[in-house]
Amino acid sequence: MQPTTSIRRALIAAATATALFTGAGGAVAAPATPPAAATATAHSPYGQLHPLAALSAERLATGDLVAAAKWGTGSPIDDPAREQEVLNAVAEQARQLGADPEATVRIFRDQIEASKIVQRGLHRAWDADPGRAPTERPDLGEVRKEINRINGELVRAIADSPAARSAPYCAPLLAAAAAHVRHERHLDGLHTVALARSLRSVCAEA
Repeated sequence: MQPTTSIRRALIAAATATALFTGAGGAVAAPATPPAAATATAHSPYGQLHPLAALSAERLATGDLVAAAKWGTGSPIDDPAREQEVLNAVAEQARQLGADPEATVRIFRDQIEASKIVQRGLHRAWDADPGRAPTERPDLGEVRKEINRINGELVRAIADSPAARSAPYCAPLLAAAAAHVRHERHLDGLHTVALARSLRSVCAEA
């Protein structure tokens, strides 16, 4: 099974579980933390992989702001120059940290594609229902500063997790981490799909 499929299934299962736990008028809360997360330490394989899922979700949230900044401006979602700038920067950061720049770039390509899934999905939704469209336009320059900050943290998380990412159990642990993050951040369907896409190359076997 490919890691992306495993992650997606885990996220769908988490969404289903949340619906079941909260279905009766929201009277019963879903468990806040899966067993794996409850016993994880920062140096355990799960503890190394969870920050990758959490930071990926945080980065995806900036996709909402980018979508709002570009909405109605005619600016394309695809921005090859900006994307290459990001890839060059994270590769250099990886070298400075003694991490694998190729693996880092591979993971960030998925991060970029996941962000575009969010942006395209939001633009389609706003086209279909203009009443849901943003009424204010964020400063794209300020949003990119936040993206750069998250990128730096994500590069460090990649640098800190080579053993976990190359382990044969990476995919199921990453899926568990992604499911936890999905529940914790209350991700909708669009962002759940994008999160799975963002993590596709995290495990070395991907």
